[in-house]
Amino acid sequence: MPILTLKPGREKSILQRHPWIFSGAVADVKGEPESGETVEILSARGQWLARAAYSPVSNIRARIWSWDEDETIGEEFFYKKVKDAVETRRELKDLSGLTAYRLVHAESDGLPGVTADRYADFLVVQFLTAGAEHWRETIVCAFLEVTGIRNIYERSDVDVRQLEGLGVRSGVLFGDRPPEQLEIIENGLRFWVDLCNGQKTGFYLDQRNNRKRVRELMSGKRLLNCFCYTGAFSVSALAGSALKTTSIDSSRNALALAEKNVALNGLPAERAHWEEADVFRAMRALRDRAETFDAVILDPPKFAPTIAQAEKAARAYKDINLLAFKLLRPGGLLFTFSCSGGISMELFQKIVADAALDAGVNACVLERLFQGADHPVALNFPEGAYLKGLICQKH
Repeated sequence: MPILTLKPGREKSILQRHPWIFSGAVADVKGEPESGETVEILSARGQWLARAAYSPVSNIRARIWSWDEDETIGEEFFYKKVKDAVETRRELKDLSGLTAYRLVHAESDGLPGVTADRYADFLVVQFLTAGAEHWRETIVCAFLEVTGIRNIYERSDVDVRQLEGLGVRSGVLFGDRPPEQLEIIENGLRFWVDLCNGQKTGFYLDQRNNRKRVRELMSGKRLLNCFCYTGAFSVSALAGSALKTTSIDSSRNALALAEKNVALNGLPAERAHWEEADVFRAMRALRDRAETFDAVILDPPKFAPTIAQAEKAARAYKDINLLAFKLLRPGGLLFTFSCSGGISMELFQKIVADAALDAGVNACVLERLFQGADHPVALNFPEGAYLKGLICQKH
């Protein structure tokens, strides 16, 4: 097996069970491993540390599969990892009554680069790293054997694969192609999702608990929902007796599905206003008209996939949060989120605080929000806590 040797003193994070090895920590690679091939990880002193998937072009040069020297990376290994992940979800009480949730969450389930989301009788999978790509067929077989789901669709069509030297790909891996629109149930509400063309794997499953919280707090309120996508937050607000929702997104197709989701739940269409527009421009126009709202939701796309992009992303986050504070009435609630891995919760709160300062308002944090329990965060992998949210109240 090829061997990757670390520079002196660079083994600390591995001993602490962090699964990433950056290129700058690598002293030498012997054996000319191919992309995704398993390599032995040794310290500068020759101490065996782990087995990992090698990525020759990524800044993350290797992602660790196992810290057990007696464990072989192969069919049995992947079957066990998938089985453990699926059994963990069966024990989560907050998944009862749902037909859509995450089954495998990459590094936090011991499978770097592998995600799998269940939507009723379909499994939508992503293979985002060289190692995941290398073992793709083996992992698909494990999903078939463990879950019993006979329809598996791939959505490895995201830009992050380019960092691994991989092209984008999507299509049927097993069974039937998903219908153009598939109905799911979440928190007693029904939603149409587009598994083949929608954002992520079709739906923002990680926001499930936060949508429930919005529903609990929206009675009698006028809501502005920015980057609304297919309207899940707006539907939740209307189900919670919101007086009116104004929802903005740049995608006409997403808004069409959002309107259908309101109708699907028998909610009053006259209380839901939809606007196809650039969110930044639309918020500025609302500000210039001196409009105000009782609540604003900001759930933008990933502005900073990596730490290197954090500075540029921080400016964008600050701009939209500043506008949101301007649009809130006194006492109003701001639900603001970041799904950018390069933005920590501490940095995100600082950005929001700076936005409030520049807006000339006082505000406080009422709650911090995170992804659901089906998107776990391994203690040795804090990067897994990618979704950060705050409920702020304007004074």
